[in-house]
Amino acid sequence: MKICIVGTGYVGLVSGVCFAETGINVTCVDIDKEKIENLKKGIIPIYEPGLQPLVEKNIEKNRLKFSTSIKEGIADCEAVFIAVGTPPDEDGSADLQYVLSVAKEIGEYITDYLVVVTKSTVPVGTSLKVKKAVADSLKKRNANIEFDVASNPEFLKEGDALNDFFRPDRIVVGIDSNRAKDTFDKLYKSFTQNRYRTIYMDIPSAELTKYAANAMLATKISFMNDIANLCEIVGADVEMVRKGIGSDSRIGTHFIYPGVGYGGSCFPKDVKALIKTAGDNNYSLELLKSVELVNDNQKKVLFNKVYNYFNQDLKGKKIAIWGLSFKPNTDDMREAPSLVIINKLLEKGAIVTAYDPIANKEAKRILDDKIEIASGQYDAIIDADALLLITEWREFRVPDFKAMEKLMRNKAIFDGRNIYDSKEITNLGWHYSGIGR
Repeated sequence: MKICIVGTGYVGLVSGVCFAETGINVTCVDIDKEKIENLKKGIIPIYEPGLQPLVEKNIEKNRLKFSTSIKEGIADCEAVFIAVGTPPDEDGSADLQYVLSVAKEIGEYITDYLVVVTKSTVPVGTSLKVKKAVADSLKKRNANIEFDVASNPEFLKEGDALNDFFRPDRIVVGIDSNRAKDTFDKLYKSFTQNRYRTIYMDIPSAELTKYAANAMLATKISFMNDIANLCEIVGADVEMVRKGIGSDSRIGTHFIYPGVGYGGSCFPKDVKALIKTAGDNNYSLELLKSVELVNDNQKKVLFNKVYNYFNQDLKGKKIAIWGLSFKPNTDDMREAPSLVIINKLLEKGAIVTAYDPIANKEAKRILDDKIEIASGQYDAIIDADALLLITEWREFRVPDFKAMEKLMRNKAIFDGRNIYDSKEITNLGWHYSGIGR
């Protein structure tokens, strides 16, 4: 079986490599010539645990190819996946120009039956626009070639994407023809043999499922952060509350960890897009509007704690930060809480030094020379007046507090992920401030 993936961003590259690993011949296409040349050499543009060796392996096995040509990519293919970006417009809606541009080009070069699949996160109704774009291109060619459209949203967690792809909770497919279903049955055969669920549904439902899933997870995070803030006011410990509600199987333990707010490329964008979709259809998603508001405010909570600790005078104070990416096991800093916190610290005259195990390079690209990027976690805290833990990388979990005491100018820790034992740290003579504790 041969397929084409258009777009070598996070979703497209991971999907292409993982499909190739199952024995499918995959051509990944992108307009970025430099990126494609690097990928041909096995140089990948993102950090994802385990991805690099799979890229190298499948290039060597000749199952994974890279190209800048859609015409070349879709030749003799049974399916083409559109996995290009859908960045938010100023009004929060998903920008579909790249998706529709690819669909138009597919129509220009299609020579035989093909299933055109939207893998990008797109609002309800996008598949109809994709279908029209392909059909319009075929009409200009006076070509009568059959094709189907389908929706196959991704549910990959950055930092654990390979596991999510190979052992999915579910595979959601939106189709409107049996012929398209046959293609997906073949495509996901290795997964259904292992009893992983493929859920077939109509296309609009599949498109909405992706948004609804991310919105639900974002809601759980904002709910827990709201409860954490209440805990501080009434004298409760959110970590105890979390354990108390997480033991209820109807609620579960996932996504109920309080912190500094959600970030990344999905939750912020998808919540905005779903709110916009509802508004376009004369419906107001009041719950999600509150989720977004709570999250925006939560990104400022840790800064406010530091600001008040220093009596609202941060000028000249050196603040150390551990963790810059929006979550561990990725270098992604899109919508990262660290950026909000850093900018507010700088606005108040603080000097910021930061360290992240993977995202240092990305931080330098985004922040330029606004802050100092340290080469190690202990280098970051030299002469620091306070330490802010923002991203819960594993190497930060059991630090050497005695060594830290000698390096820092002031013994103050602001734990944005509640990974430290507050009693242990306070008994060592440190000021400790967590979230909801």
